[in-house]
Amino acid sequence: MLISTSFLSSTNLARDLKKLNKTDTDYIHVDVMDGKFVENKTLPFKEMKHISKCTSKRLDVHLMVENPEHYIDDYATLNTEYITIHLEIENPKKYIEQIKEYGIKAGISIKPGTDIKELIPYLPLVEQVLIMSVEPGKGGQTFLEETISRIKELRKILKTYKLNCIINVDGGINNETVEKCKNSKVDMIVSGSYIINGEDYQEKIDSLR
Repeated sequence: MLISTSFLSSTNLARDLKKLNKTDTDYIHVDVMDGKFVENKTLPFKEMKHISKCTSKRLDVHLMVENPEHYIDDYATLNTEYITIHLEIENPKKYIEQIKEYGIKAGISIKPGTDIKELIPYLPLVEQVLIMSVEPGKGGQTFLEETISRIKELRKILKTYKLNCIINVDGGINNETVEKCKNSKVDMIVSGSYIINGEDYQEKIDSLR
């Protein structure tokens, strides 16, 4: 199981990214919010673009925005492996195609209240499905138990259609809730507050693995 570490709850970005760079986390998870699709808003790209100066880890970028177009153009210039957009925005297919034009792996994310079956038309187009186990937009929330049945439903759909995109889960992941994800055979988890709010980041990551 891969681990993508979010720095959303960080109070000292440069310090925490440098600390994470010394760990074996697989990715740095970058939450991008526009204050429209979700209530909160993250730092503008002119400040976020310095991420790569603090870490050599590949980036796993999650766009919680209404119009991803210029965000995709911006984050494609960094050390980015995945860019994930939301199913709930207008014309997701257009933005998946834009991501792929950069040779970057595309992901699609789904809110807790959205029917998993709505993903079906997009699954052949993406490399990652990011299931939100909390309402997107802020860190430190509690894992929603119904996420497990949603993971299982998605896994059945992928098997039925013989598709290989990975399943990633984001929200409320700690050393207890991660066991539920492992039992559901997810491929990757995003953890933020649990790691960043600890003293020893590697110890926290080890406990998740």
